Amino acid sequence: MKFMKCSCLRNAAGAAAVILASFSFCSPVLAAVQSDSGAAGTEGSQNRVLVAYFSRTSENYAVGSISSGNTYLVAKEIAEQTGGRLFEIRTAYSYPADYGECVKKAREEKDANTRPELAENIDVSPYDVIYLGAPVWHGDLPMAVYTFLESGDFSGKTVRPFNTHEGSGSSGFDVKIGKAVPGASVTGVLSIQGKEAQNETHKLPFKVRNWIKSE
Repeated sequence: MKFMKCSCLRNAAGAAAVILASFSFCSPVLAAVQSDSGAAGTEGSQNRVLVAYFSRTSENYAVGSISSGNTYLVAKEIAEQTGGRLFEIRTAYSYPADYGECVKKAREEKDANTRPELAENIDVSPYDVIYLGAPVWHGDLPMAVYTFLESGDFSGKTVRPFNTHEGSGSSGFDVKIGKAVPGASVTGVLSIQGKEAQNETHKLPFKVRNWIKSE
């Protein structure tokens, strides 16, 4: 195999330097976002972007019995646009399928400030940006999400909260998460109504894309 001439090596080195310089000034969020042309996230972005979410199927308010949770649908869209890794926050036990019974169970957990055991967890250390989503339960995060937050080291990471709701809005998710992981940088919340996420999925790409690029 013949070696390239020195001039070619110099040109290649110069190009590499420009590329490296460009990456060094990219924010960890924007570097992972796919372009408007719809290109998928790179393998590198998958290694440092995590999309963690808590979601619920079965009977839900305003949408009936569903097989794909409202928050999951938003999380899936975020993962597709960033190339991030999807991780579902699940409790070691199942919540009641009946909506009223699930509301009761969630209320009991909140009142007792419970930290439910998770079915599995994930090491967040490899990730720079963590998108964290959940439905609003009694004006708060589901208690299982606190278990997730308190079990990892989020120091120096960017956490981008999102939620689904039926009128509760952001419910201070950014403030609540910030208190749980004080060493992280927590940005503004993307809030989407559950019935919109479930029944108007065609709106999700636009809303998610604008929110991702807003920070």
